[in-house]
Amino acid sequence: MAGNERVAVVTGASRGIGREIARQLARREIRVVLTGRDAAKGEAALSALAAEELRARFHELDVRKPEQALALMNWLDHEYGRLDILVNNAGVLLDPKGARVATIDVDIVLATLETNVLGPLLVTQAVLPLMRKVGHGRIVNLSSGLGQLESMEAGTPAYRISKVALNALTRTLAAELRGTGIKVNSMCPGWVRTDMGGASAPRSPEEAADTAVWLATLPDDGPSGGFFRDRKQIPW
Repeated sequence: MAGNERVAVVTGASRGIGREIARQLARREIRVVLTGRDAAKGEAALSALAAEELRARFHELDVRKPEQALALMNWLDHEYGRLDILVNNAGVLLDPKGARVATIDVDIVLATLETNVLGPLLVTQAVLPLMRKVGHGRIVNLSSGLGQLESMEAGTPAYRISKVALNALTRTLAAELRGTGIKVNSMCPGWVRTDMGGASAPRSPEEAADTAVWLATLPDDGPSGGFFRDRKQIPW
């Protein structure tokens, strides 16, 4: 059991931004649970953290599968009896190069929405009872500037649409949870050097993770229902 120690779940945490978020949370002496679809990659991520004398655990999770989200909740309840932080980091970018709304395969849009929107929804629904039980929680949704309506352009339509929908999930859930002690925010990590972002991206995973960790550890008077980049609120 974790006692009064904070417990965090980071989805899609076997690599990239997710693993760095887990690393920074663990450095704050938060009990971190990394999740992902590939157990071997998850164990490799744990080994990397252990090399820095950081403690974490891995739980297999495909965010698209409600039964696995429920299994995660039951495991968390048994092992810790609580959950304080959920970082919905798992996501996909499936748009082919040059994709446009007028011609994109609808199956690509559906697959993108399934992971990037329904995944966070399913996981959040599963673990919310644990946050409600302690009357405290921080939910951070990894969005993108590509889903920012104020500066919306052409290109990567499936990904853009999914991030707009994720932001809507953030806003509606934050409104529903007002006054409960549970805060919900979206953040844009920027263009990051990961498998998704590519080697030419200007930002490191460490820089990208900073705002997510800040939102995950907000004080009780911190914001909820906002969209952030580099710890500053940005327009939707």
